[in-house]
Amino acid sequence: MNSGYMERAEKVLATTYKRQPLVLTRGKGCRLWDSQDRSYLDFVAGIAVCNLGHGHPDIARALATQAEKLCHVSNLYYTVPQMELAERLTRVSFADRAFFCNSGAEANEAAIKLARKYFSAKNQGARHRIISMERSFHGRTMATLSATGQDKIQKGFEPLLDGFDFVPFGDADALRRQIGPETCAVMLEPVQGEGGVRCPPEGYLAEVRHICDDEGLLLIYDEIQTGIGRTGKLFAYEHSGAVPDIMTLAKALGNGLPIGAMLVTESVAAVFGPGSHATTFGGTPVITAAALEVMRLLIDKGIVAHGAEVGNYFRGRLEDLARRHPDVVEDVRGIGLLLGLKLSTPGDPVVAACMERGFLINCIQDRILRFVPPLVVETPEIDALIDCLDEVLPLLKDA
Repeated sequence: MNSGYMERAEKVLATTYKRQPLVLTRGKGCRLWDSQDRSYLDFVAGIAVCNLGHGHPDIARALATQAEKLCHVSNLYYTVPQMELAERLTRVSFADRAFFCNSGAEANEAAIKLARKYFSAKNQGARHRIISMERSFHGRTMATLSATGQDKIQKGFEPLLDGFDFVPFGDADALRRQIGPETCAVMLEPVQGEGGVRCPPEGYLAEVRHICDDEGLLLIYDEIQTGIGRTGKLFAYEHSGAVPDIMTLAKALGNGLPIGAMLVTESVAAVFGPGSHATTFGGTPVITAAALEVMRLLIDKGIVAHGAEVGNYFRGRLEDLARRHPDVVEDVRGIGLLLGLKLSTPGDPVVAACMERGFLINCIQDRILRFVPPLVVETPEIDALIDCLDEVLPLLKDA
């Protein structure tokens, strides 16, 4: 049955993804089932999206209830769910205002445009360049692709858009040296997810904030992967206390539904007047109603705190695993439930072997296994994965 679906899909879908040979049909909590009704423990969560797991009844109820009332009326009018979601996000963050869109790339596009518009409105239009980080990932539109510090993602799409400079992540001195009279902003992920689950050195984000203040630059955090509880706090910047001027969100904000958000301070948001930026489907009533329920569950039900607790447990188990397999495991990295295991050999065989045994994980940067399960994952489920990896990792030495 699986192969039949895959053959049909291969005839009609664009081949922009290297899909696993698996047809998933339903999910509940941290578990997924395929078209042959075989179950899998999910440590991918739609790539850090389904923080509340699959098939959550409260989110489904919020979605259905709002869909019966009002799905879409355009941002030419006010709607209650959008207003309430903006209130909730600004209340729990540094921000004063929110702009809603449909994806992380769109949120980053908005942030890039806003940074340029801010200085243009101050008659400093020459300040338009943004410093981004090597090995960063900000999206696949032309602007966000150009802001991404990975050659392999940019290859074949040249010429890229001008206006972006790159420095090594975690190197504050290199950042200072790169700043010039045309620089307007610094854009970074508090933890690089796609770049290899790379955490910055202690004090780095605070130093970046200090540099931006000294140089009159805007600080943009891309929290598309790290935000909404993934790192053990609602937003990753809370670990450092280094507050941005602009922050972008997506992924877990809708728990699988398409939504992105740009959060911003009042003084910066003021330059985005009517007609300066827009999106037809951004912040529709039905999607914002679901996202509002996501925020309620994460905060009011203690899910973020639970994720932090089991994240610490998970990291400890990975460190034990690394000690048992020193010939294969080079490093354990990450924070909260954004964790990585760097291998001494390509990781795709591990992904395949785990899938055969009923566990879904993924590999990035060729040799780094990334674990981003739902925040509702429990310790017995983590233990089961560790047992699986204990069985699989020795096979790499024999390959």
